[in-house]
Amino acid sequence: MKVLLVNGSGHAKGCTYTALEEVAGVLEKNGIETEIIQVGTQPIAGCIGCNACLKNGKCFREDGVNEFVEKAKTADGFVFGSPVHYASASGMITSFLDRAFYGKSALFQGKPGACIVSCRRGGASAAFDQLNKYFTINCMPVVSSQYWNQVHGNTPEEVKQDLEGMQTMRTLGNNMAWLLKCIAAGKAAGVDFPEREPAQKTNFIR
Repeated sequence: MKVLLVNGSGHAKGCTYTALEEVAGVLEKNGIETEIIQVGTQPIAGCIGCNACLKNGKCFREDGVNEFVEKAKTADGFVFGSPVHYASASGMITSFLDRAFYGKSALFQGKPGACIVSCRRGGASAAFDQLNKYFTINCMPVVSSQYWNQVHGNTPEEVKQDLEGMQTMRTLGNNMAWLLKCIAAGKAAGVDFPEREPAQKTNFIR
């Protein structure tokens, strides 16, 4: 099994990475392969709803989003991390996820998802709620921890001093490993993901 962890910060080895690395370490101890993907330092364009990806299988913009989507096809779980900017997830990870998830529910459904947020002081719970919505609209089991998945600190060293936050990351890793193994055991016993009904789209304005 493999879990992809996406670092939505422009800092490759900063606070968000420190938290993701803690989760990844626990997953590895549970025998689960991990890969941390950093979105990079270049701007990530947002989704323009052109539907090109629905026609040819990938976004017309050639960047890390397409690379992630290819890897997601064989991944078993996901953890998305972001710094908190104005009580929200970073613009970079938001644009990344908008394009990665658009029209690709079948790629993510049934696969556990989790998010983690890193902040200096406040706004973590709002950003945490924002990121969880990507999972709950795509039939993904949401992995929880002993507290909201957040760490505090202005530097990686300060994040490591947030003992409760780091413990929350480790609990998250253990819970995700447990859920992945439960899903695998269920599949082996013939318990498959529920067959979905044809989608019903209801617009509020007619």
